[in-house]
Amino acid sequence: MGRILAIDYGTKRTGIAVTDELQLIASGLTTVETDKLLLFLKDYIASEEVEMVLVGEPRQKDGTHSDVEEYIRKFLIKLTELFPKLHIKRVDERFTSKIAFQTMIDSGLKKKQRQNKALVDEISATIILQDYLHNK
Repeated sequence: MGRILAIDYGTKRTGIAVTDELQLIASGLTTVETDKLLLFLKDYIASEEVEMVLVGEPRQKDGTHSDVEEYIRKFLIKLTELFPKLHIKRVDERFTSKIAFQTMIDSGLKKKQRQNKALVDEISATIILQDYLHNK
């Protein structure tokens, strides 16, 4: 059984989370600059068995796609070209950034640490992945 990778795609930074090999536990992996995301994924997938990639689907409160969706679709085309056999699934990511920020507060992180947007992105990816595992 391979790992599941979750991606919280952003135009500047992208948060990434991953499961263990048994797909039981979601853990934050890293945050990468989005322009280096495909290279990171190529290296990671070459070294780890990845069964599926979850890509967050950002939506507004009214259900319409957010502005970043056009960039995500372009990324998905490139990802599919690079890994034609990889299973890619879109998942709703509404409110994950707010939940991630509240998680940081609840875990006692100081204000300076909560301003680290890269950490928020990584936690958001972890929440996307944990929700998927919980609902699976």
